[in-house]
Amino acid sequence: INAESTAKSGELKSAQVLVEYCDSNGIESQIDCWGKNRANFFAKIKGSGKKKALMFASHLDVVPADKNAWETEPFVAVEKDGRIYGRGSCDMKAGNAAAIVAVAELLDEGFEPEGDIIVCSTAGEETDSCGALRLVKSFDAEPMDLQGVIIPEPTDFEVVTAHRGICWLKITSIGQTAHGSMPDLGVNAVTNIASLLVELSDYKPKCVEHKDFGISSLSVNRIVGGEATNVVPDKCLLELDIRTVPGQKHSAIIDEIRALIERHKLNNQSLNAKVELIRSVEALDTDNRCDFVRSICDYANANEPRTVGYTTDAPVFAGLDVPVLIYGPGNSKVCHQPDECIEIDDVYQAVESYKYIIKKCLV
Repeated sequence: INAESTAKSGELKSAQVLVEYCDSNGIESQIDCWGKNRANFFAKIKGSGKKKALMFASHLDVVPADKNAWETEPFVAVEKDGRIYGRGSCDMKAGNAAAIVAVAELLDEGFEPEGDIIVCSTAGEETDSCGALRLVKSFDAEPMDLQGVIIPEPTDFEVVTAHRGICWLKITSIGQTAHGSMPDLGVNAVTNIASLLVELSDYKPKCVEHKDFGISSLSVNRIVGGEATNVVPDKCLLELDIRTVPGQKHSAIIDEIRALIERHKLNNQSLNAKVELIRSVEALDTDNRCDFVRSICDYANANEPRTVGYTTDAPVFAGLDVPVLIYGPGNSKVCHQPDECIEIDDVYQAVESYKYIIKKCLV
């Protein structure tokens, strides 16, 4: 927690904390660093090869924190009333720490796994999944023979196998600047896109209704336009947050929005707008009936798998063509909130739970 790891400060210091812990516990680990302070952490404990590997995949980055809204310093871990407070305590440094501590304790107890144990922590989950994408891409050169991936995000120790995806789009309206006293000499990029904005406020991208998530949602969450009160704006942008359901193609959504713009051009010849993809993460929809999910539910003494509305890096790891599930300590309702915290008992429970899962999967 003290190793601040927002997108601005980067994840390197946080990764170094994990490496130092691994060094002190005889675990070989490494850091993949780029762009001065962006970083992924990776540790691989070799097994006998009799079973496929088990991966724990966390993220190192955290969202920013407004210290004025906190009772404690957000980037100074504070232990109080049976909890640890600090940015990232719940999302997801508790699960991150629990996974590597579980491995260290098992090795200290003399455990010899029959398959590799992989513990990785990546950059940029909160912004663009750059670390997970980079890590998965690196496996092209050295493919992983995995039985499954566990994402230690906060789920209150429930097994999660499905969540919605995200498709963030930027629509840029281009106009012609002019003096505010002579607006007829310009093309107002703000008013030009107004009718489109009105339609988007109630627009629902086309999709087949999902049994758990229903249909996808669209929200216009950012508008930027104009430089000064007396200048006709030559640019205006809208940013859309679209939450998608399993099976929905993001490319089809982009085509829909482009067709919508073309339709508005029929009524407004001066409209000049383009669509750009900001971020795309597919929805997660792991088969609840597969052996890996059923076994983890049994080992973790968890209820039937459930779904959540938020998005994680899990779909990136699902690109390895293995089952991926989310299971970890903490209440997701405190994520990204002031005074974010984790119950200390939950961290210890996570360590014991991960140890049990590792032993059951790799013996």
